[in-house]
Amino acid sequence: PVLVLGLVLVLGGRAGGGGGCQLPAEWRPLSEGCRAELAAIIVYARVLALHPDPYGAYNYLPWQRGPLGGPQQGAGDLFYSAEIELLCDQAWGSMLEVPAGSRLNLTGLGYFSCHSHTVMQGYAYFFFLRMDENYILLPHGVNFQEAIFPDTQENRRMFASLFQFSNCSQAQHVLSFSSDWEIQEDNRLMCSSVQKALFEEEDRVKKLQQKVATLEKRNKQLRDRVKKVKRSLRQARKNSRHMELVNRKLSEKLSSAGGQIPYINSLKQENSHATYLKV
Repeated sequence: PVLVLGLVLVLGGRAGGGGGCQLPAEWRPLSEGCRAELAAIIVYARVLALHPDPYGAYNYLPWQRGPLGGPQQGAGDLFYSAEIELLCDQAWGSMLEVPAGSRLNLTGLGYFSCHSHTVMQGYAYFFFLRMDENYILLPHGVNFQEAIFPDTQENRRMFASLFQFSNCSQAQHVLSFSSDWEIQEDNRLMCSSVQKALFEEEDRVKKLQQKVATLEKRNKQLRDRVKKVKRSLRQARKNSRHMELVNRKLSEKLSSAGGQIPYINSLKQENSHATYLKV
């Protein structure tokens, strides 16, 4: 399976152009306890059987863009569904209302281009699940992280506070991990408060970034206006200097013309007097 997964990851990276596996820029890793609080459904179940899944809405690779229900286009046995049996009641706070011993079908399993949800027949796992609008159960990869945890002592210890072990069909395997409820609740509350604080801080940073972007835009607009005002002022000064030059030249012409006016008047007076004498 590791070799097959490696091959799929390489092919998926080539076919998807390397951009399909990128996490969001604001992504932060979360602990399993924090992610358990955000998971819609958590069950402890054994895998009874595996069934191949056809190419469909939840099972496809990046280079498979054909019509749904068509040929699998080389997917082989990469995708499958599982029939699981609940060994305990669902975890407290889960949205699934079925008792221990219930059998459910889980799809969306297999090797994908950027992740894998894999199980083996006959083994037990802790599942983070979600239900789509058609009531189909799928792995719930909260925060783009692992959704299926093998039945190990470490994982039993980690999820010990989520199940009411008196209703488990295999209580003898899990009851030895009785947890200190006060410590567990303190950890859950701390996780919630820290997570809330992180989200609030990220929201505050986003709002500040938006304000900074708005202020930078306004600042740019003000700079453009200042440039226009300076350009208009330079043009006004240039026009003012030009008008001063024109006025100075006009004044010089008027002053030179003003000196000739008395001589012209005297000539008119002499002419008028001579005409009068002749008459």
